[in-house]
Amino acid sequence: MALPDLDTSVGHSFGLEVDGITIKQISEVTGLKMEQDVIELKQNMADGKYVIKKLPGRMKAGEVVFTRGLTADNSFEKWVKDSRFGKMGSARKNGVVVVYDYEGQAIKRYKIMRAWPKALEIGTLKAGDTSVLTEKLTVTYEEMEVE
Repeated sequence: MALPDLDTSVGHSFGLEVDGITIKQISEVTGLKMEQDVIELKQNMADGKYVIKKLPGRMKAGEVVFTRGLTADNSFEKWVKDSRFGKMGSARKNGVVVVYDYEGQAIKRYKIMRAWPKALEIGTLKAGDTSVLTEKLTVTYEEMEVE
């Protein structure tokens, strides 16, 4: 469902789809970006003036961090295990970060290609603490596109 003109979305509801499995328990996604190199072309024009032109270069790979409360779901750990032991054929996956509207309809999809987990970080374990225990999965990807 498209947003009406001049309306924007609230980033409160989103999920990650990998291998047909949707993980909606994610509380934060950071680092999603599309970036490319800039090439500077320095030259003299026909009239002798020195100019610098900026040209688009190669696309850059990126990293995204997914944070969620610690649960019994071990999908993050399974994915990390594949990459840790060099099984890159099964570790390198395509995934989609989906942003949902208030009615649960997908309004934007960010596809990350050839992604694999770089790190899994568990939140601080502290005796007597009453905060939610989290896990952060850092995923590196080679390409991103907006669907």
